[in-house]
Amino acid sequence: MSVSIDVAWKSLNKQNEELCGDKVEIIKTQDSDIMILADGMGSGVKANILATLTSKILGTMLYEGADIESCVETIAKTLPICKVRKVAYATFSILQIFHSGEAYLAEFDNPSCVFIRDGKIVKYPYETREIGGKKIHEYRFQVKKNDCFVLMSDGVIYAGAGSILNLQGWTWEAMAEYTLKCTKKTMSASRLAVMLSQACDELYEEKPGDDTTVAVARVIDRRVVNIFTGPPRSKDDDERLMHEFMHTEGKKVVAGGTSANIAARILGREIITKVDSRNPDVPPMATLEGIDLVTEGVLTLGKCLKILKKYVNDEFDAEFFDELDADNGASRLAKLLIEDCTELNLFVGTAVNEAHAESELNFDLSMRQNLVDQLIATAEKMGRTVTAKYY
Repeated sequence: MSVSIDVAWKSLNKQNEELCGDKVEIIKTQDSDIMILADGMGSGVKANILATLTSKILGTMLYEGADIESCVETIAKTLPICKVRKVAYATFSILQIFHSGEAYLAEFDNPSCVFIRDGKIVKYPYETREIGGKKIHEYRFQVKKNDCFVLMSDGVIYAGAGSILNLQGWTWEAMAEYTLKCTKKTMSASRLAVMLSQACDELYEEKPGDDTTVAVARVIDRRVVNIFTGPPRSKDDDERLMHEFMHTEGKKVVAGGTSANIAARILGREIITKVDSRNPDVPPMATLEGIDLVTEGVLTLGKCLKILKKYVNDEFDAEFFDELDADNGASRLAKLLIEDCTELNLFVGTAVNEAHAESELNFDLSMRQNLVDQLIATAEKMGRTVTAKYY
């Protein structure tokens, strides 16, 4: 069994604070994916520093293969101690899912993880260990496809306390039931994170009384997306590129008019352009048998990148998904990369577009290459494994 992970998180800053006192760190090792949620003591700058240090120390040490005892002891020794409470650092949750399907979860003073499997809330047994005077809950278990895990800071279960829920706060049980209900509407980690964060914001009446973070991990199949953009420098390479592109597993996307014409010629099939007057800002898509998505090149890639960067910069909410669900080339490509991709393969031609070679638009090659470079960097920030081949 080889598993892949879809992860996303959303944070709400405490009211009147510019910085969040919670921090999420995602680390990929050769054999696992690690998600860390740290909650710094207090709020604002101090909490942000404590949470950032905690998550970075944990992430770096775990990446290097350190055990949990060493990690906790290092944090206890490294971070400053609060003069008032005589307590150091931050609380944290660490979820590590190995590609083999084995999983490990360690929690220190954060609310328990919500586990959802086969449409039910599951409670795994845990062992309690004392490390450096701190009680750590440890879980070890096997994951399977479609399992969903939600880590959270304590701001989540305090949501609504003092106003809507009459000092009770949103109990862990109520939050878990709501999560289960949401998973029946969507299994996308990013959409689920937005739903849960939005519910917390509403319970706080949009005035969060604490930093509030949900981090979602889903176990999914490996999903490969292949993008061919730009004609090869030599026409002799057209057939080689198309052969390699078509014989690579995964979904197929062709971005660019010249690229689409090459694909149609080599495949011996007809391109049919879809006329769409609803969104004049995005060039129309086309259909080509054997290809999952055919779009225009530079403009569409540029608009797709804007959407991806919003996602990377944590600027996604319910309205963001309205844009992502729009029926145009940029949104369709962005949706594919956000919600249906674990690995991205790029097949990039390096010829100057003949249509632009003799015009003032001879920036086409450098423009396309710049967009490809940005796409690689952005996809890697999204946690995708990216390879690029140039022709």
